[in-house]
Amino acid sequence: MTTVRLPLFPLNSVLFPGLVLPLNIFEERYRAMMRELLKTPEDEPRRFAVVAIRDGHEVARTAPGMPDQTALPRRGPAAGFGDDPLKAFHEVGCVADAATIRERADGSFEVLATGTTRVRLLSVDASGAFLTAELEELPEEPGEEAGALAEGVLRAFRQYQKRLAGARERSLSTGADLPDDPAVVSYLVAAAVMLDIPAKQKLLQAPDTATRLHEELKLLRAETAIIRNLPSLPAAELTRSPTSLN
Repeated sequence: MTTVRLPLFPLNSVLFPGLVLPLNIFEERYRAMMRELLKTPEDEPRRFAVVAIRDGHEVARTAPGMPDQTALPRRGPAAGFGDDPLKAFHEVGCVADAATIRERADGSFEVLATGTTRVRLLSVDASGAFLTAELEELPEEPGEEAGALAEGVLRAFRQYQKRLAGARERSLSTGADLPDDPAVVSYLVAAAVMLDIPAKQKLLQAPDTATRLHEELKLLRAETAIIRNLPSLPAAELTRSPTSLN
């Protein structure tokens, strides 16, 4: 078992390998994390782990009492995540590589990162200025018939896009717009489909690519049928331009 210890960034969203993650950093615990990452030489990856929040708050709440816009948020690396942060997060997350970390004049940060590798959360340490975690790296196994499943998922995804856009007479994407690697297809579709966090999390932690693709095929067919019967659903931004991992 290969393990690694990395800074931990909990979010109210699921990050998939290959997908870009823009972040606006303003809380002190995450500012401290970015300052630490900036100490890493530029020719080395500046890595941190992203996990979806199961039970907690992405931004620390203010002190108890009546709402007060001037009140300061609770302090500490685990603020908003209870007495045992490990229980507040989903078990499987994704390592992010920060390509850009830009500090603003007010001390906040603008960060652009990319998901790289799935990891399983083993433990959380809240003793420092920010959360760190011990993580087990998860290999991406292809599973059986991943290639054939990927083709079916791409066809279903195109139909899903067309239904969202209300475009029944034209194609929104050509084969050149979408990848053909089954693992990449599985992560791209998982990120693009409008699903809640538990559903996306289930896709992230699928045991292999084929299992993820099989689940996506069912979800796409079901969602497309719903949209067909409820044509007033709003279109998503993903239908307005060719889908890209970048």
